[in-house]
Amino acid sequence: MLKHLTIKNYALIRHLELEPSAHLNVITGETGAGKSIMLGALGLLMGNRAESKVLWDEQEKCVTEGVFDIRHYRLKSFFKTEDLDYDDTTVIRREISPGGKSRAFINDTPVTLEVMKKLGGLLMDVHSQHETLALGNQAFQLRLIDAYAENNTLTDKYAEDWSTYTKAKKAYENLRDEADTLRQEADYIRFQLEELNKAALEEGNEQEKLESELKIMEHAEEIKSRFQGFLAVLSTSEYAARNGLSEARGHLQHIAAYSEQYATLLQRLDSVIIELDDILNEAEREEETIEFDPGRSELIKERLSLFYRLIKKHGAADVPALIALRNGLEEKNSITGNLDEALAKVKAAFETAEKNVRASGAKLSESRQKVFTPLTTQLVKLLQEVGILNATLTVDRQSAEPSSSGIDKIELLFSANKGIAPRPLAQVASGGEFSRLMFCIKYVMAEKTAMPTLVLDEIDTGISGEVAIKLGNLMKSMSKKHQLITISHLPQVAAKGDSHYFVYKDHSAAKTMSNIRELKAQDRVQEIAKMIGGEKPSKIALENAQELLTQ
Repeated sequence: MLKHLTIKNYALIRHLELEPSAHLNVITGETGAGKSIMLGALGLLMGNRAESKVLWDEQEKCVTEGVFDIRHYRLKSFFKTEDLDYDDTTVIRREISPGGKSRAFINDTPVTLEVMKKLGGLLMDVHSQHETLALGNQAFQLRLIDAYAENNTLTDKYAEDWSTYTKAKKAYENLRDEADTLRQEADYIRFQLEELNKAALEEGNEQEKLESELKIMEHAEEIKSRFQGFLAVLSTSEYAARNGLSEARGHLQHIAAYSEQYATLLQRLDSVIIELDDILNEAEREEETIEFDPGRSELIKERLSLFYRLIKKHGAADVPALIALRNGLEEKNSITGNLDEALAKVKAAFETAEKNVRASGAKLSESRQKVFTPLTTQLVKLLQEVGILNATLTVDRQSAEPSSSGIDKIELLFSANKGIAPRPLAQVASGGEFSRLMFCIKYVMAEKTAMPTLVLDEIDTGISGEVAIKLGNLMKSMSKKHQLITISHLPQVAAKGDSHYFVYKDHSAAKTMSNIRELKAQDRVQEIAKMIGGEKPSKIALENAQELLTQ
């Protein structure tokens, strides 16, 4: 439900505030005063694209903001899916800068227009004379029938079975299509797998270790010679550095007791000697291991050659990539070896899922067909009340293969005139008839489900008198459970409003602007009388207005 609407700097609107009633809100006013401009502003909250020139003051940004009570709309899953903070009182805001940049916010979190469009469509339903596409859409017609039949449990069960069915079908078709290829490749897969298994590839860095070992072995003579020279300089020769360090330590040791600083120098020298001894020990061990082994060298070369050949053959980056390839081949080989069994298993799952979805679809279809007659009967009665006296409405239903919406192909057939056979809606209904038919449909849906705020844009065009009173009564009845905002030119409808707003042009400033004010008591009588008798209503028009308001 819309609790508060703010429009700033949009078209002829400088600043407009509206706090609609929870029930029926009627908006009237002068022609061209800005009633339809309000719809354009509401469209911004529904994610519609902004027109090129929408700013009243081109130096300021346009802001349209709606505060909604969404407690009864079951939208927590939507907010979770879109990663938005949920609040029972939700604020949607749209801003358009002087440069034309558009920004959208939900509870002060920036969102894309697509997300705003989704939420806006769940919170508001703007209905005009030109709303024809949805009415002729099969998905819309099915939603109408399911709402009337209160099929929530059946549609949820069908949706679950449909999801299982589509996954099982995809799994079966993919494996079936892959089976012939796998059979043709089976021998080649086994050959490649045997070759890679024979190579006994191991996880880790075997290639790097072998390359390092071979490099040392090929330079063994030079490495051994360099190690010996290294050890001679530091340890084994007559003038080795290790001997000099020992002698230097003796000098420091004799004076270390005289100063803490001398003692620290001794400690640091001891650390150097310890580290040098460790280096010498490790160097000696390494030197002793250096030995050229022709047999070992040949084995390493053969092993590395095998790696390089397999890497080149399979276009792999390294040995770990070969291991990944081998694992993939093992999986394919396993599938190939058990292909018939695997096919039988996924086929059985697919057939079970198909049986289940058809059973769910049949139950859903049966429930739908039960309400065809009561639904069309109620709609025809409502259509007659709003002035389409010879209305005929039937439902054409044909069986169809399972789809996301069930196993029914539905078409609403309509005729507004005697002697004319009902035909698909898009072929027979005029704009005014469409408008009233859509209102009647939403009236019926409103009895069965929570609906968004319904905004009606002059759907009463072309009717008058008693029909107008009946239309107003229907709106009044509908608004007991659902919020309605209707733009009307009929006094009979205006008189039914729980709140009545008057839109007018203000020429007091240098630039014309649209304003809106809520009418109370005598002001309301005066406005409805003007709708009846013109700018200067007669006493009779005033009395008629008062009568309409007190009915």
